[in-house]
Amino acid sequence: MKLLITTSSIFICILFISFNSRNNLVETEPIRYLALGDSYTIGEGVSTLKNWPNQLITKLKENDHSIKKSSIIAKTGWTTTDLLKAIHKHDPKNYNLVSLMIGVNNQYQNKPFSLFKTEFDSLVDISINLASSNKRVFVLSIPDYGVTPFGKGNRKNISIAINKYNTYIKKCCKNKNVQYINITHISRTLGNKKNALASDKLHPS
Repeated sequence: MKLLITTSSIFICILFISFNSRNNLVETEPIRYLALGDSYTIGEGVSTLKNWPNQLITKLKENDHSIKKSSIIAKTGWTTTDLLKAIHKHDPKNYNLVSLMIGVNNQYQNKPFSLFKTEFDSLVDISINLASSNKRVFVLSIPDYGVTPFGKGNRKNISIAINKYNTYIKKCCKNKNVQYINITHISRTLGNKKNALASDKLHPS
């Protein structure tokens, strides 16, 4: 097991999406997938084909799912504010599966937590509208970068803050009946193990 997000959580995502494909997407309807997020979504430090949304698409194809299109709206350093602006700019349409993974930069940049809550709620609502159903949206938790060399000096405080953000994310998903996938425990398990991180010693390999 070498990858933080691109192996373990992909397996979880596949199970979830396979279930939803059978139950919420018409079998003959091709998947139109949109991934929303930040550096964790685009796969900072790895090739485009190796980020988890593209690995997910590959796995779906291998499992005989028809993929009509897939897109990623994400960038390193983005907060919830940045992602909202980008969605407004790109005006994405015609998707039936949407993932959301955002918030680590709100925490890192010490943005007001109240702002995160308001904007995260909006992003979940937008995701549901884009996918046309809350059953076609899944949200990933924020990894704990405190276990990496980058966050080593402040590991305890980072972990506490990440828990606070993920607690709210999980609560929001429950209230809106959206699938929540916890990958934080995976990040803490792998930490700084060999081959787990990219060359920046922060992002997943």
